[in-house]
Amino acid sequence: MRWSRRDFLGAGLAGFGATLATRFGATPASAGSNPVRNAAAASAATAASKDATKATVLCSRGERWGRAVNEAAWKALQSGGSSLDAVVAGANIVELDPEDQSVGYGGLPNEEGVVQLDASVMSGKLKKSGAVGALERIKTPSAVARLVLERTDHVMIVGEGALRFAHAHGFQEEELLTEKSRLAWLKWKENLSPADDWNPPADGIYLDHAGRPTGTINVLAIDASGDISGCTTTSGLAYKLPGRLGDSPIVGAGLYVDFETGAAGATGRGEEVIKTCGSFAIVEAMRRGLAPEEACLEACRSIVRWSGDHPKFQVKFVALRRDGEAGCAALWGAKDKPNEAALQTPNGFRVLVGKYLFEGAPG
Repeated sequence: MRWSRRDFLGAGLAGFGATLATRFGATPASAGSNPVRNAAAASAATAASKDATKATVLCSRGERWGRAVNEAAWKALQSGGSSLDAVVAGANIVELDPEDQSVGYGGLPNEEGVVQLDASVMSGKLKKSGAVGALERIKTPSAVARLVLERTDHVMIVGEGALRFAHAHGFQEEELLTEKSRLAWLKWKENLSPADDWNPPADGIYLDHAGRPTGTINVLAIDASGDISGCTTTSGLAYKLPGRLGDSPIVGAGLYVDFETGAAGATGRGEEVIKTCGSFAIVEAMRRGLAPEEACLEACRSIVRWSGDHPKFQVKFVALRRDGEAGCAALWGAKDKPNEAALQTPNGFRVLVGKYLFEGAPG
């Protein structure tokens, strides 16, 4: 083999460089390595590790439901799941429990005695959302909403179309009206008006006018990669007109997520949240620098500007900032009935008590 002077010098310099590297504790770079790319990867790994310590779940309920919801969502995160996995897993806990009459199976029906469910999900990193409205005979509308996000370029599917979409993805129809909710609906039906043909029981035990229940659940989560997602699910206003949609399936009203800023969700009187784009307004307020609780209070004040100084309904907001700080606020509250939300972090579970604008109960 014949070597030129250039070959000889090149081999010598390479050997000298390797010797220096060994002497100073370094190792020769592998073929194709890129110092800039390696530095970026190290930075990303550090950021991911930092985000993992901020993994968070926020539920719009207090201790009773919040602990079970957060436990399911946290389990999804701890097993390597995404924030989207977590919020749907948490929502499913309430959707599948017939004891809750405001969400999923066992929810209170519309005025015709038919349970119609609404739900929305949103992913910050994917910058996508999915929703279903007036969905009948499917227990977990949040799971169907997730498929709208993942499998279509739509945002919302409603009514019969939502049911067909669920069928196409293997969901089975089931009766959603439990005996408990049927009796509650019958009670309402028999007390509609003293001038109609419906009569209450002879003992009058149903004869009260406490108003129509509302209820929803919202779950927000940050995962180990730093992604943030949200889910809102409900059976809506009890005894509503068939086909009525509240804020829960409407992106920007009952739910909004922004990867750079955070997420927010709403419960309560949906029409008022829709009018003020409540969840979107909260996320934008956090973007401006407000803390989550203060952003929720600002959204509550916006509702009051629309509805008047003494609203006869309740609305509650929850918010989760990108850095893991959480908060909640409501229109109404009291010392014996605080405005609560449930928070789960690596430090454990705790109940947040938020501010409110008016003391007492709406009415």
